[in-house]
Parts: sequence; structure tokens; C-alpha cells
Amino acid sequence: MKALLGIAPLALSIALASPVAAQDYPSKPVHVYVPSSPGGASDIAARLVSPKLAEALGQPFVVENRVASGGIVGTAQLAKAPPDGYAIMMTFDTFASNPHLYKELPYDVVKDFAPIMLMVRYPQILVVHPSLGVKTVPEFVAYARKNAGKLNYGSAGPASSSRLAFELFKDAAGIQVDAVHYKGGGPAINDLVAGTVQVMLIQAGGAIGQNVKSGKLVGLATSGRERSPQFPDLPTIADFYPGFETTSWVGAIAPAGTPRAIVDKLNGTLAKILSSPDVKTRFDAQSAEIVSSTPEQFGELIKAESARWGKVIREKDIRID
Repeated sequence: MKALLGIAPLALSIALASPVAAQDYPSKPVHVYVPSSPGGASDIAARLVSPKLAEALGQPFVVENRVASGGIVGTAQLAKAPPDGYAIMMTFDTFASNPHLYKELPYDVVKDFAPIMLMVRYPQILVVHPSLGVKTVPEFVAYARKNAGKLNYGSAGPASSSRLAFELFKDAAGIQVDAVHYKGGGPAINDLVAGTVQVMLIQAGGAIGQNVKSGKLVGLATSGRERSPQFPDLPTIADFYPGFETTSWVGAIAPAGTPRAIVDKLNGTLAKILSSPDVKTRFDAQSAEIVSSTPEQFGELIKAESARWGKVIREKDIRID
């Protein structure tokens, strides 16, 4: 009974302290972890919004790329950081699929983190090198079947969403294309433009979109449920293989236990930033769709994405080589 009586004042003090902490937050620089190399979708998102967060909240938001072991080390560091809002992360879609690709992760994607916001969503785009001479999904599938075992697809890494998406596409189309895994999307895209690999299914922003629009690569289809506003002339893969859908996304998370008042302050500030015309324009240039979710909506997405990709990974026996 004495123990229970001791807990009550402590709980009350924490509850009373949270609004005060949020009111004063931030009172020092905030570290924004990015589990990808410079130029990746989460890095671009972090560098677009961090100066705006600093402007709105009066303290520096310092972007730090923590890419060791595919970002797993940086994510583990966030999980162990003090839950005070001074360390957050701009993570991306593989955050939800990694638990099913790696036997042992030093964190739990649901229990060890507090979702802040699903910020943006990106369509993925099926692109080929012009030398293939194909301009539609059926033409590419016919070419791949005719040249079984002779084509290579590039991926941003063995645990990347570009790898998972293409494996799903291979299964839907009934084709055999071998994988070449790179350390990031940039090197993979460079080799696709050079013709070293012939096809990719990857997040449509940045260099990929620019190379499609310039004619250096041929866009065949996007992978969302509906046509992409950034590529309105391209059909969806689902037009040919009903039910096919993959997307990339970027969202903000904090360590579990971060006071809800601080999570809400970050969420509300990000919502205002993402609604501003200049930020919308800059994300549009990256082929990104602004989502600006609630923490609860982002948490549900993480759970749903983890369940979905876990099923795909088990059924297709996808492994980290």
C-alpha cells in the first residue's frame, strides 16, 4: 500500500510537468537523426523541414546522418536516447520491414518509439534503360520473359523498399530478373542510367524523376493505388496486375516515453510547416505527396506496413544475403 501511495504523487508530478516541459520545449538544440545517406528521401525531408522547425521553435534542429548498418545503428541509438524531445528521427518505409529481414534488431519498432507524424508519401516508379526499346509494362514483361536470366534490376540495398517492391513485381509478372544491390539509391540510379543494370522500381523523387523527364530513363508505370500527379501520363502497375501497390514514405519518430505534449507540439509545428506554399512546392519537386498525419495514424501505418511486408517476406522467402 505504501508503494502505491508513493507512485501516485510521482505520476501526478509527471502529468503536471509535461505541459510545462512542452511550453519550454525546446530550450536547447534538437538532434534530427537520418538513417540514410545524404540525398535520400528521408535526408531531403529532414533538410527541408529542420530549418523551418528551428525558425518556428527558436532552437537549432541539427540533421545528423547515421547510416551504419543500413540505419539500424542510428535507429537503435534513438531508441536509447532520453525521451525528452531532443533526439528525433526522420525515418522511412524500411523502418517497418526491417524486423522481418533481420533476425535480431536491437529495438522494437512499435514498443520503443513514439510516432510523431507521417509527413510525406512517394510513389514508386518502374523505370528501364532506353536500350531495351520498351515503353509499356506489357512490352517490358514480354522482353523479360524472352530474355530470362539476362536482365538485372538495381536496388538501393538488400533491405531496401526498392528491393522488396521489385521482388513483389517479379512475382506478379512471372518474370526472372536478377538483383544487383547497391549501398543507396544514388549509386543504383547512376548504374541504371549507364546501362549497367536495366530496370528499377524505386521511389520516384529526385534523380529518378529528373532522368525520366529528361529522357535518360523510360518510365513505364507508377506503383500507387492511383496515378501519380507528378507522372499523370503513366499508368499504374495495378492497371496490369490488379491489387499491386507499393509506396515509399517518410515520417518523424521519437523515443518511447516522450511526453505527449512534446509530441503534439512537434506534430502541430510540422503540420503548419508542411501546409506552407513554399514547402509544398519543394516537396512537389521531389514527387512527394504531403500527408501530415496525426501520431495515431502514423502508428497504425507502421503496424499495418510491418504486418504486410512481414507476410510478403515470409511467403517469397526474401533474405538478406
